[in-house]
Amino acid sequence: MVDKTDKVMIMVQMNSYHEEALGQSEAFLDFQEQLSRVAPVNRPVLLIGERGTGKELGARRLHFLSKRWEGPFVTLNCSTLAPTLIESELFGHERGAFTGAEKGRVGRFEAAHSGTLFLDEIGTIPIEAQEKILRVVEYGSFERVGSSDPVEVDVRIVCATNADLAGMAARGEFKSDLLDRLSFEVLFLPPLRYRQEDIMLLARHFAARMAYELEFDEEITFSDQAVAELEEYSWDGNIRELKNVVERAVYKARSPVIDTIDFDPFDSPFNFSKTPNEHGNDQNQYNTCSEAADRGALSFTEAVTVFERDLVRQALSKTKYNQKKAALLLDLSYDQFRGLVRKYRSELDLD
Repeated sequence: MVDKTDKVMIMVQMNSYHEEALGQSEAFLDFQEQLSRVAPVNRPVLLIGERGTGKELGARRLHFLSKRWEGPFVTLNCSTLAPTLIESELFGHERGAFTGAEKGRVGRFEAAHSGTLFLDEIGTIPIEAQEKILRVVEYGSFERVGSSDPVEVDVRIVCATNADLAGMAARGEFKSDLLDRLSFEVLFLPPLRYRQEDIMLLARHFAARMAYELEFDEEITFSDQAVAELEEYSWDGNIRELKNVVERAVYKARSPVIDTIDFDPFDSPFNFSKTPNEHGNDQNQYNTCSEAADRGALSFTEAVTVFERDLVRQALSKTKYNQKKAALLLDLSYDQFRGLVRKYRSELDLD
C-alpha cells in the first residue's frame, strides 16, 4: 500500500511559495502574453530558456492562470536524480519493488492529479522513463514500479530545458514522438540581455528585499556608476546571477547608496595561478615580449599581436570584464575595444 503521508508531504512542499515575475520590457511582456494565451488550454507546454531566466516561475504563472489553479503544482528537477531513481520518483513504487522499498510511495504524477506537473531539465530523463511519460500523456495512465495495476491520473505537463531537444531527437537521444506531444506550444524565455529595461527594475526589487532581510532602516539606492555597470554587464547567469550580485552589493554596502558592484566573488587579490618566482608587474611582461622580439623569437607583427592581446586581457581583468571600463582604461572608443575583443576572443577565455 502507498503511504498517504508521502502524498500530502509532496503536495505541501510543492505548493509552498509563489513569486510574481517582474518586468516591463517588450521581450518580457511578449513572453507573458504568450504564456497567458496558452494557460487556459489543457495541453503540454515546453519552456526553453537559458539558466537563470525563470523557467519555473513561468511554469507557476502558467499553472495559476489555468483552469487547474486550485489543484496542486508539483515540480521535479530531473537532472538531480540518478537514472535508476527517476521512474520511482515520477510514477511511485510498491512496497518491496526494489531493495530499500520498505513501503509504497506515490510519485509526482499522482501527487499532481487534477493539477500541473512541472518537469525541469526534461532532456536528462532516460529513454526508458520517456516511454512511460509518453503513455501518461496519451492515455492518462501508468503503473507504479513493482506493480501491473494501472493508475489513472489527470495531469497537465509543463516541461523546461536549455538543451536542444530537436537535435537530441534527431540523434536518437530523445523520443521524437514524446517531443511532438510535449511541444503543443513552445515558449522561449528571453535572456536578461534582451530585457535591458528590466535590469534596474529587478535590481531595485532584489535590493529592497535584501535590505528588509538585513533590517536596514534606509532605502537602498544605486549611484549612476553602479547603474551603468549593471546595465552594461552581460548577465550570462540571467536573473539568478543579477539577484546574487545585487544581494551581495547590499550586504557589503557601507551606506544606503550602492556605488560598487562586485560581479566576481572569486576575484582574489592574490594570483594563485603562478608560483612566487613567476610573479611580476605588467612592465616586465611587456619587456619580455620586447626581448623575445630582439632575440628574433618573434617577428615585429607577432610581437605587436602579443602585446595588443595582453593589453586587452589585462584591461578586462582589471575592470572585472566590464568592456566599457576596459576601453576607457586603454583610452580607446568602445567600438575600437569591441573590435579587439572580437579579434582575440578565442584567446581571451570569454566563452
